[in-house]
Amino acid sequence: MINDQKVVAIIQARMSSSRLPGKVLQLIGDKPMLQWVVERTRLAASVDEVIVATTIDPSDDTLASFCSQQGFRCFRGSLYDVLDRFYRAASSVQAQIVVRITADCPLLDPKLVDETVALMVHETADFSANRLPPPWKRTFPIGLDVEVVRFSALERAWKEAKEPFEREHVMPYLYDVKDRFRVSILDNEQDYGSLRWTVDTAEDLEKIRAIVPWLPKDRAFTWLDILEIARQHPEIEDLSAGIKHKSIYDVDERAKL
Repeated sequence: MINDQKVVAIIQARMSSSRLPGKVLQLIGDKPMLQWVVERTRLAASVDEVIVATTIDPSDDTLASFCSQQGFRCFRGSLYDVLDRFYRAASSVQAQIVVRITADCPLLDPKLVDETVALMVHETADFSANRLPPPWKRTFPIGLDVEVVRFSALERAWKEAKEPFEREHVMPYLYDVKDRFRVSILDNEQDYGSLRWTVDTAEDLEKIRAIVPWLPKDRAFTWLDILEIARQHPEIEDLSAGIKHKSIYDVDERAKL
C-alpha cells in the first residue's frame, strides 16, 4: 500500500506477437521470459499484487495454463483493445494505482518500479513513467519501461480514448495531449536511451540470452549491473543493432478496433 492505496502491477502478455510469436514463453536461461518478468516485478516493494493480463484468444490458452501452473494471477480480455483489457484487469482487483509492465522486459529493475510509483505519489500526478515511447526522448534503456497511473485517470482514458493507437498502447491518452493529465517523467542523469534490453525480435532474444550468464549470482541484479555488462561486452550490445523501436502511433494491422 502507498498512502493506503492498493498498488497493482499488470503485465501485458500475449502469444501472438507480430515480430516474434510465442516470445513470452521462450526460455531465457532456465525459465520462460514471462516468469522472469513476474518474479522481477514481485521484487518491487511498492507493489501489492501482480496480474498477468492476456487475451481471450485461443492462442493464449497455453499462456493462461502456464500462469495457472505457476500460481500467477491471470486476467483474460480483449486481444487488440489493450486499454480495455487493462482497465478490466485493474477493476477486477480494486486497484487504486496501476503499474503497467510489458512481458517483453525480462530485465526490468524493481527499484525503477518503486521510484516511478514514488514520483507519481510525491508529485500528485495522474501518470508517471521512466520513459515515453517514440517520438519522445528517453534516458533509460529500452526494456526497463515502467508506467504508473491512478485508477481514476485510467478509467477516464478507458471512457474517452477513441484512436486505435490509444486503445492498443494503453497509456497514450494520458500524455499525448499536453495538460490533459498531470504527468511526471523519471529521467536518468546520463542518457542511455539508445541501449536496447527488450525482446521484440529474434535478435533481441539472442542478446538477452547472452546477457543472463554474466548477471551476478549472489544478489538481485539491477539495471546498473546490466549496464556494466554492456560496457565490458560491446559485442553483446551489437546483437540488436539497427532494430527500430515501435512508435506509439504504430498499430497492429491485424487489429479491428
